Amino acid sequence: MGDVSNEDPAAHRPAEPGPRAIGRRTTGESIERGGGRLGVADLLAKVGAATRGPVTGDRVTEGPATEGRVTEGTAATDPVDSAATAPGSPPAPPRDAEALAHAIASIAARFLPGVPMGPDTDFFDAGGTSVDAVELVAALAREVDLDVTLDDVFADARPRRLAERTLPYAPEAGSGFLPVLATRAADPARSGAPDEDLDLVLADLARADALPWARRPEPAAPRRILLTGATGFLGGHMLLDLLRHSDAHVVCLVRAADEEAGLKRLGAALTGFALPWSAEIRRRVTVLPGDLRKPRLGLTDDQWGALADEVDSVVGVGAAVDFLRGYASLRQSNVAGPLTLAELAATGRPKPLHHISSIAVFNEVGIESMGEDDPVAHIDALAAGYDKSKWAAEAALRRAREHGLVVTLLRPGGIGGHTRTGANNPQDLSSGMMSAFSRFRTVPGFRYINAAPVDWVSRIAVAVVCEPSAWGYNYNLTGVPSDLSDVVRDMKFAGMNVRVQDWDEWRQDVVRRLKDDPVPELDFLARVLASPTARKLCEATLTGPAVTGERTEAFIAEWKLPPAARYGMREQTEAFERLARDGLARLPDRSDPPYLWFPETMEGALGPVGGSADSRCTLALTLSIASMYQLVRERRVDVRGELSCPLLHPAPLVVEHGDVWVRPEEGIPLEHGMRHPLLRYRLRLRDADGREWWLEGRKFARARRDLWRQTRALSVRLGRVDQPATLAGEVVVPSDSYVRDQVDGIRVDPRLSGQEKRVAKLTWLAWFGLEIGRGLLGPFARVGADLLDLRGTTTPTERTR
Repeated sequence: MGDVSNEDPAAHRPAEPGPRAIGRRTTGESIERGGGRLGVADLLAKVGAATRGPVTGDRVTEGPATEGRVTEGTAATDPVDSAATAPGSPPAPPRDAEALAHAIASIAARFLPGVPMGPDTDFFDAGGTSVDAVELVAALAREVDLDVTLDDVFADARPRRLAERTLPYAPEAGSGFLPVLATRAADPARSGAPDEDLDLVLADLARADALPWARRPEPAAPRRILLTGATGFLGGHMLLDLLRHSDAHVVCLVRAADEEAGLKRLGAALTGFALPWSAEIRRRVTVLPGDLRKPRLGLTDDQWGALADEVDSVVGVGAAVDFLRGYASLRQSNVAGPLTLAELAATGRPKPLHHISSIAVFNEVGIESMGEDDPVAHIDALAAGYDKSKWAAEAALRRAREHGLVVTLLRPGGIGGHTRTGANNPQDLSSGMMSAFSRFRTVPGFRYINAAPVDWVSRIAVAVVCEPSAWGYNYNLTGVPSDLSDVVRDMKFAGMNVRVQDWDEWRQDVVRRLKDDPVPELDFLARVLASPTARKLCEATLTGPAVTGERTEAFIAEWKLPPAARYGMREQTEAFERLARDGLARLPDRSDPPYLWFPETMEGALGPVGGSADSRCTLALTLSIASMYQLVRERRVDVRGELSCPLLHPAPLVVEHGDVWVRPEEGIPLEHGMRHPLLRYRLRLRDADGREWWLEGRKFARARRDLWRQTRALSVRLGRVDQPATLAGEVVVPSDSYVRDQVDGIRVDPRLSGQEKRVAKLTWLAWFGLEIGRGLLGPFARVGADLLDLRGTTTPTERTR
């Protein structure tokens, strides 16, 4: 994909009335593309020796969208006298575009076992991955002496188009969807020239004018819905919400060989997103094998006619999501697909079309507003092929509205993880960004992040689909935007103090870090940030204004739906945990500088288990937390310090690892007794001779009046590691040191502002006080319940039973 940022936008703006064709975009089903164990940087190094020259340019780890540009060395062969080439040198490429296209297709097919690969088949649409693309570039250089770059492949991955870009005198082709369409590039080294993309967009928009005229559908809740993209992240959640919140039967278009394979693929996708896949769901779902990219969805005439007559609503979520591929490579899925759905909606019984679009249609640097009915970006100001394809889809569907078709445009922004299950799309750009924030503890200076959790986006979208009065309008499903201060505050609250950098400095720093210390799960982010075209997309996203959605807000209020809320750290907790488990994000841990800490001193005596405790013992500890997240999720405090007891060793024992749990086991009393656990201490210690010891301690709440002492007294047991306890006793926090140490002695990360320090201290005291209060109240509540339980004492009649 070429860097079009250096082009003059005015030079490629369509003539009037072109600007009115401002568009609708395609959506939801991400074409699932895996990656190998090796990143692109590794692969480039691996294949470099096999190609004709050194690999140059940024070598970045692999992901769904990246520049990853490779510039191969020029072969030292005479193009006129190919017979003079040295033995073992690569053969000269065929001079005929048709022969070369078939040669490229034959080589590409080796990376796609069992998948037909013709000259007009897009390599990525056929299932090729970014890793495959790297190896394909090397294979073409090695086997047919073809000098193509990764940018060329990402821009348009059809063998015929690659051949035409390589041969300077290749004949021009038409502009249909499936045949090759593009004029010859003036500079074969350039990929995806802007004027070329505009020609394709105009050709695609012209197809919308050929759509049939449609009558308005009956304003009734849908009973049988066609859904595309059900195997994708948003589409899967929408499928479940359609089943939960309507009585409709859902027909899912799934790319599969047959219905059985489609069911397996759908089931695997849903369970992968922590969604149920039960017999009841299967009863209300019909899988229809087909392909959004093909004419009439790849269906027979009979299937197409039956589908047009049976369904009463069409919901299009399926799309190819890749920020590196060019418009020519994405248009089949993202523009032709929605137009096919529009054709279906206008065929047979009238039915509405609900199109999942994206705020990517506004992704122009410097755009002033992003409201639901605001003008979208100028097409020639969009850099990425993905943004252009979304723009073109909206523009085409807007023309379909002029033909009478009822089209609803639903525009999510960044789609975050599920607030309860944590299910997320690891290839989502906002998820990748947040993962990088947590891993490197830096953030770029941005204006807003327009993102919302998938469960909210899905719920609102489905409500619109099911409510006839809401059809035919535009909705921005972006929730409440977060600005830079919101994100920095969220990260600090979670114990991740981040440094704000200039956007370009941050981008280069992240790319360098991921190159030096690769994180396979973030390969896609590294490639996006390294791509000149894709980073233009990122820049527009991060510098854009807050998205507004007055119509969405009014609809939510009218139908009492879940209101929009900012997708902050509290809402992201589950998703962050899952991202951390999957290797993307990094949560705070005890190795991080503490967020808050305070001293705790306890004095008492130890003795043999079962004997008298008469040996003086002192604990001098420091309790700390790495983040408020640690409290909310684990109710755990980190401990370090020393234990002094002559019975153990003349020198103090050092705490090597320690934890304190607040109200462990939810304060449930031990062995059905009246002692409710308040705090549990577990320490690992080492003495001066290197011997290891363990200590287990508990503070208990009882239904007694000595509440002050209960909060200070710790019953302890202690022994050598891997051996039973040999010592036991009790240590108590002196009453004169409690407030001095554990209230006035609280210290907070010095990097926080004065106000943030006060908030952190008050938050800890409020949280800890509430938990201890609940713990002390538990025994009294239980005693009261026992006294009121009339069945606590058996009656004579009960004794005779």
